[in-house]
Amino acid sequence: MAKHADPISGPLVVITGMTGAGRSTAAKELEDLGFYVVDNLPPGLLADVVRLVDDSHGPAQAIAVVVDVRSGSFFQGLRSALAHGVGGREVTLVFLDADDQVLVRRQEAARRPHPLQGGGRLLDGLERERVVLADLRADADLVIDTSNLNVHQLTDRIADAFGSTESTRLRVSVISFGFKHGIPVDADYLADMRFLPNPHWVPELRPRTGQDPEVADYVLHRDGAAQFLDAYVPLLEGVAAGYVREGKRFMRVAIGCTGGKHRSVAMSEEICRRLQDAGYSARVFHRDLGRE
Repeated sequence: MAKHADPISGPLVVITGMTGAGRSTAAKELEDLGFYVVDNLPPGLLADVVRLVDDSHGPAQAIAVVVDVRSGSFFQGLRSALAHGVGGREVTLVFLDADDQVLVRRQEAARRPHPLQGGGRLLDGLERERVVLADLRADADLVIDTSNLNVHQLTDRIADAFGSTESTRLRVSVISFGFKHGIPVDADYLADMRFLPNPHWVPELRPRTGQDPEVADYVLHRDGAAQFLDAYVPLLEGVAAGYVREGKRFMRVAIGCTGGKHRSVAMSEEICRRLQDAGYSARVFHRDLGRE
């Protein structure tokens, strides 16, 4: 089923399979890996999506689409669409499957009816779905049986198949902020730098920011700063290692001070630098710089 692409074109991954087998989990992992993901796409629109992504993101952008029996009669056109190629991209068809008993248990836990069960049982819907999908399963480039896989194991399988070394690395965002502007609600870890003397009260440092060498030097050499960094960064490294084991791809660390101008900025820059030196893909963002 896989079609070879123009060397400059990114891959196109089509995810299909049984209801409850993990299509949404696979799609979310591909999104984390940098794919542009479209869910529940009518097969007839595949070429249109590829063209739109090429125009807006460039042909190198990887694309993943989820196609399933919710597409109704449109679903029958998927084999034809794939057979003719899509936008010059290499197409990989991924089929997710699982034992009927497992699928029934998952659907009952989710309290959702099967889209093909009508007025019958869940098993009736699964039987109809297997008939509809039989040819696609036979054509699939990659079949993953998720019967005995948990969420993390499934995401690992997808990452192994489609992730690059860079895309599967844990990405750490270090965000400086000011408490007077509110705490970042999406932070995984938060630290308060208000235990350090405030450069705001040093007249020559007040107009500058934590990105200025003079302010950074002042903050990093106050009592307690080095001790904090020497303890906190190894803690973050231990957490990061656990995130990788659990299949997580992102970690957000928020570093706060009063206004988000001096202490949090300088400490965030240093924490980011130390994480980078330790081999992590880390970036620093200063949320409130300029808001004072």
